[in-house]
Amino acid sequence: MKHIAVTGGSGKLGRVVVAHLADQGYSVVNLDRTPGPDPRVQYVKVDFTDHGQTLEALHATNDRYDHIDAVVHLAAIPAPGLTTNTATFDNNILSTHHVFAAARTAGIKRIVWASSETVLGLPMGPDTPPPYLPVDEEYHPRPESSYSLSKTLEEEMALQFCRWDPELTMIGLRFSNVMAPADYAAFPSFDADPSLRQWNAWGYIDARDGAQAVRLALESDLTGREIFVIANADTVMSRSSASLAAEVFPGVPVRKQLTEHETLLSIDKARRLLGFDPQFSWRREV
Repeated sequence: MKHIAVTGGSGKLGRVVVAHLADQGYSVVNLDRTPGPDPRVQYVKVDFTDHGQTLEALHATNDRYDHIDAVVHLAAIPAPGLTTNTATFDNNILSTHHVFAAARTAGIKRIVWASSETVLGLPMGPDTPPPYLPVDEEYHPRPESSYSLSKTLEEEMALQFCRWDPELTMIGLRFSNVMAPADYAAFPSFDADPSLRQWNAWGYIDARDGAQAVRLALESDLTGREIFVIANADTVMSRSSASLAAEVFPGVPVRKQLTEHETLLSIDKARRLLGFDPQFSWRREV
């Protein structure tokens, strides 16, 4: 499985995923509306709201490459509030259906796609506290926005695609807030007011560790649909995780003994089933 199509490979996470896969010896094609910066990677312009373009791109009928072994689907409007709610929902759910359906008809049996931490119930706050901490994949999604609703429905869509075709493997990665090293200069300022980042329980994912999670999902021997929370091993705060949970989410059960800065977005399942092991932390960058 060496020929990988990455949709949205020019985005903040996508360009890091593309570079990481190329570094690991994969042949990568970037399918996006705009070119990416990596000269090693083929680029094809694709609008995923157009089913015909999506179908051609994944059937390798454009004379640029002869086949695709697996798809990494990252293309999306990446957050709520960037455009209208309906435009966000329409773009994301339609594009994802086109990618899933086109991959199936092309005989591609492995899809890794970007779900979102928002399905965990973000933004978290006094009116919408988490059911427990650290949050994980075990409770039903709690979408609070049209963006999150589209991601929730993508997870259900994948479940049904795998029911239709038991040979499919579809792995959804609930990425936390994606960060690049240049973003870390702002992190110390969060300490003054924990409420600034309570909305996602002070989580983040370094794009380089996000790329690691994508590769591990591609290389895993999992079958069917699986969903994983993907976050870094620590929080964005200097304070202890236990003190943050006690102050901001009083009364919310804490289900494990927390280490000092342990993430409150549980990555235990990703560690166990994917071998996910975050290598980067903002604490070593600032």
